[in-house]
Amino acid sequence: MMSEAGSGDRRRLGPRDPAVTSRMMSAVRGKDTKPELALRRALHARGARYRLHPKDVFGRPDIVVRSRRLAVFVDGDLWHGNPAEWQRRRRESLADLFPTRTEWWVDKITKTVERDREVDRRLAQLGWIVVRIWENDVLRDPEAAADRVLSRWGHGS
Repeated sequence: MMSEAGSGDRRRLGPRDPAVTSRMMSAVRGKDTKPELALRRALHARGARYRLHPKDVFGRPDIVVRSRRLAVFVDGDLWHGNPAEWQRRRRESLADLFPTRTEWWVDKITKTVERDREVDRRLAQLGWIVVRIWENDVLRDPEAAADRVLSRWGHGS
């Protein structure tokens, strides 16, 4: 049975094959995402130079400027719990985004948000400036995202 046209309800009628879910999840990129590349292009065009995903910096930021102790993270809206993502998808809460295995998904994303806060706290203790930018903000306006990073960097634009 299909939902009524225009109802906005895209829920599946049954559980998805775990192999399909596995393929979908393996396609989610951890590095070099479209928003990350857009931000890097905007920064590079303004003369900013940086390192990518350094293994020796806690939390492995997407972009690092060691001389300024600046760590930049481009966070995925869904996976890092951006409330604006729920609104964009016309949902009331994070739980409403997941019709199946709701508790598991909410727990997973909640733990990611907690881990992000811990990374921010630890980096700040080590003297780093942390900038977190939502993927949607970068995609909507890469130049404004670059402005935000450069303002924390103290880089002349």
